[in-house]
Amino acid sequence: MQVFLTGGSGFVGRALITEFVTHDVPVRALVRSAAAADTVRALRAEPVMGDLTATEAMRAGMQGCGTVVHAAAKVAMWGRQDEFFADTIQGTRNVLSAARDAGVARFVHIGTEAVLAGGGPIVGADERTPYPAVPNGLYPWSKGQAERDVIAANTAQFTTISVRPRFVWGRDDTTLLPQLVRGMQSGAWAWFGGGAHLTSTCHVRNVAEGVRLAAERGRGGEIYFVTDGQPVVFRDFLTRLAATQGVVAPAREAPMWVAKFAAGGSEFIWRTFSLAGAPPISGTVVNLMFEEVTVNDRKARDELGYTGHVSIEQGLAELAADHAAAVS
Repeated sequence: MQVFLTGGSGFVGRALITEFVTHDVPVRALVRSAAAADTVRALRAEPVMGDLTATEAMRAGMQGCGTVVHAAAKVAMWGRQDEFFADTIQGTRNVLSAARDAGVARFVHIGTEAVLAGGGPIVGADERTPYPAVPNGLYPWSKGQAERDVIAANTAQFTTISVRPRFVWGRDDTTLLPQLVRGMQSGAWAWFGGGAHLTSTCHVRNVAEGVRLAAERGRGGEIYFVTDGQPVVFRDFLTRLAATQGVVAPAREAPMWVAKFAAGGSEFIWRTFSLAGAPPISGTVVNLMFEEVTVNDRKARDELGYTGHVSIEQGLAELAADHAAAVS
């Protein structure tokens, strides 16, 4: 049956469309602009004009679809609480409501390991790891509440599932990789704490594989982590990732207390004076980037048959080849 997708023109959304279409599953994708419609149409998906407030448009677009995949959210490490609430929490509730009203049978939410961010390392977490009492930032808070709403909506007639990838990267990345390159080229980059901690990662095509399998086989009311496999050393991985773009990672290091002090000070200034844009560093960034974040995806491998078929070596080679072609 058809899939209805939110966030289809984004980095993860584009990979999801390709995954489903490649497996002969038609996709309808919610889009907010003509440019986004052109993007999803080029990937052989059918655009549906609207946004996360347009419940009638979503309900109409979902007619005849067996599954809704909800990838849209406010993905940022800083912003206003009302924006995170409207885009991520209320937006998810609107999509859930439209899906139920349209008679959709299955609902897959794109979650994140960030829902576990509480201000310290996340070590070997699995789906039983509890949410923190106090989320470290508005992004973890909003995504955590949205995920809880999704899981709570599960019934015998309406199967709801959340898939949590960690550190999404890969070809066609318009988010993480450009930010990494800018940061390293700016002269402001430092390896806080030395960068020798471990991190889990998930190539964007592996994310898409996990979501498709969850849509097909996932158990209702369940959460599934997906990753590239064994964790990697954060500094080594980011150094290799930057190198695919011809960027040499800076060697400068700084102790973790500097990062936490700078994050706390920056956040205080931005809140106090209501400054535009995001501070140079935040507690959420420190938590998710410069402390260990490792998760266990054994449940997805055992229950869904997930393999994470794109290796880190393959993904890095693709990025390097794309960059070489672009500059030649």
